[in-house]
Amino acid sequence: MAAALSAAADERGEAAWAAVDPFIGTGGEGHTFPGAVVPFGMVQLSPDTRIQPRAQAYDWAAGYRYDDDGIVGFSHTHFSGTGHSDLGDVLLMPVTGTPKLERGDPDVPGSGYRSRFRHDDEVAEPGYYAVTLDDYRVRAELTASARVGVHRYAFPEGAPAHVLLDLRTSLYDYPGKISWSRIRVRDDGTVTGFRETRGWAPGRQLYFALRFSRPPRTHALHNTEQDIPYKGFPPPGADEPAERAQIEGRQLVASFDFGSAMDGPLVAKLAISPVSEAGAIANLDAEVPDFDFDRVRADAKRQWAEALSVLEVEAPEDARTAAYTALYHTLMGPSLFMDSDGRYRGPDNAVHRADGFTHYSTFSLWDTYRALHPLLTLVQPEARNADFIQSLLAHQRHSPYGILPVWSFHGLETWCMIGYHAVPVIADAYLKGIRGFDADAALDAMVASASYGPYDGLRQYMELGWVPIDEEGEAASKTLEYAYGDWTIARMAAAMGRDDVASEFRRRAGNWRNVYDRDTGFMRARNRDGGFREPFDPTVSGYGSDYTEGNAWQYSWYVPHDVAGLAAAHGGADALLARLDEVFEADVDPAVFAHMEDITGLIGWYAHGNEPSHHVAYLYAHAGQPWRTQARLARIMDSQYAARPDGLAGNDDLGQMSAWYLFTALGFYPVAPGSGEYVIGRPFLPRATLHLPDGKSFTIVAEGLDQGHGYIASATLNGEPLRRAFLRHDEILAGGELRFTMQAAPNRDWPGAGAELPYSMSGER
Repeated sequence: MAAALSAAADERGEAAWAAVDPFIGTGGEGHTFPGAVVPFGMVQLSPDTRIQPRAQAYDWAAGYRYDDDGIVGFSHTHFSGTGHSDLGDVLLMPVTGTPKLERGDPDVPGSGYRSRFRHDDEVAEPGYYAVTLDDYRVRAELTASARVGVHRYAFPEGAPAHVLLDLRTSLYDYPGKISWSRIRVRDDGTVTGFRETRGWAPGRQLYFALRFSRPPRTHALHNTEQDIPYKGFPPPGADEPAERAQIEGRQLVASFDFGSAMDGPLVAKLAISPVSEAGAIANLDAEVPDFDFDRVRADAKRQWAEALSVLEVEAPEDARTAAYTALYHTLMGPSLFMDSDGRYRGPDNAVHRADGFTHYSTFSLWDTYRALHPLLTLVQPEARNADFIQSLLAHQRHSPYGILPVWSFHGLETWCMIGYHAVPVIADAYLKGIRGFDADAALDAMVASASYGPYDGLRQYMELGWVPIDEEGEAASKTLEYAYGDWTIARMAAAMGRDDVASEFRRRAGNWRNVYDRDTGFMRARNRDGGFREPFDPTVSGYGSDYTEGNAWQYSWYVPHDVAGLAAAHGGADALLARLDEVFEADVDPAVFAHMEDITGLIGWYAHGNEPSHHVAYLYAHAGQPWRTQARLARIMDSQYAARPDGLAGNDDLGQMSAWYLFTALGFYPVAPGSGEYVIGRPFLPRATLHLPDGKSFTIVAEGLDQGHGYIASATLNGEPLRRAFLRHDEILAGGELRFTMQAAPNRDWPGAGAELPYSMSGER
């Protein structure tokens, strides 16, 4: 029986793997990359099509854009879908002929060492990427293990073959980005080095170890910076040895000459480490001791097939591709950040060792607490989720400020975005029964983070009950997000019997009322004296305004933990619903947001390309009109997602946009992580099954679903009529079947008069 189950899972995984299209999101504003990575891997090996200066880096945040026609090279670290760029570490580029040392101008074909390419020659699969570099006639293939990127280059017969190693490139580039770097050629031919960069996370150190499947005939190490002398070597232009073993500086590039008599493809394997060159060598030996590219590729495929097999979709091809690609994009971050011996670098820039857990970093928490982390509690084993929380707690222990991360990558804090959204990630997991971490230490860390006065107006928030705009920017958004985070602390504390903490943070969770203006019906920022800031224009957005990456039309509905209270503040559910209609039906000129990089995907004032809007369509169901949610979701899904390179309306943000899609396609969404409930929208897949980590399965069936039948006529859960528009987490974990019958017209009779509404502070259960 076990063998039959395993075979079925293998078959599911193979079909799921084949359905993924890694090019989705690489065009438009999706900011995904098509390269090779394993689930949650530390190496994300992908082509970079441009290295742009800082002012233009936004569009190339992932290093690759589908509408480009040139490749600079293949670097080993990337973000998937972020709205900010960085990484792009340790770039390799195979070239023929006499190697050039400059990257060249992307708008000048043939300049520098970059090469033109064609999409017809590209292949992208989970764990594998290949392309032909037209200017060199080199076929380049990439695959990866968790800590090692593996390249295979087929050079044209008889052509002088070289590989460039460039430590000068970054995806957030500006003069002075590289603080210092080193390249060292060891006696056994292993090439090691490091670089320290400024940027989004200042003082970031990364080490590497590189080996080739055949030794180069010669190598040359260059420092292309002209304003400082070589460190220990003659200055540029002076006589210098043909080969040297080491070079240091801020602008380093190396070239390796393999001659013109290549006997088969050249394989290069490069490991990275946050700790040391020795750590990188150990990672290389532990994960890829040989040069068997096909073995590493097959293992990457196996890992992806296993991870993707959690979902089984029966739907038309485009819908299957979109669903499996969305799942694929949700399984890249947080990413491993730990050597094979358990050592990692923390926010104190010191080296630590993970004791009994696997350490991860790259937490885009303002984005991902909403849907990505709730999805991972369903599709990843409890141990992985516990490791994420252990990693958050490790960050807090090592932080000079003693708080949980805000937005961290490679172990360091960026202070990007607002709120303390590690808090709902931990609370949501704990309240769903995930263990494997010290809950008391976790709650203490959550309270410490929510009480750290110097951070973003928290001292004033604790004193006044709101963040004053005359003392702190984006004050309305901060007040609202703190209040939600406080509610999740109260929920977890109550479940643990910590009544004193629960009482205090339950009180704080009501602070959203302090920024609600009854006269305008909007959430607004107050001054310290209690007056709302004047003049007020609800359309104004951007830095320096009352709101974070949005305006009053987007942020005034951000009370996910107390929708009943929000409705009451408006004068009842009907009044709130009328305001939501104004959001979706407004005639808005997209030029209003031309200065804001992250506000995209407009439907009226609703901006699906940015996270503050992600729960809004579900509020109709929260307020008792689920058929209105169903209609709004249909428009969002039709206009904001597609199975093509520009198929994401905004930054995927480490999988948040994809997680929203996947939840919505299944038929439900976690409006308030920490509640243990999912608001039902409507299904977009005829049949889908979640194969849960404990061996149970939860199947969603949509009878009669097609383009003309998008409304729920009725629903059953395990054969019993479902007369509420939400599911509980434990109902999904128990396994079973959620069955919808769909119809063409809105059904105002489902779930029925007086149906139980989803969780809200105002109606706690």
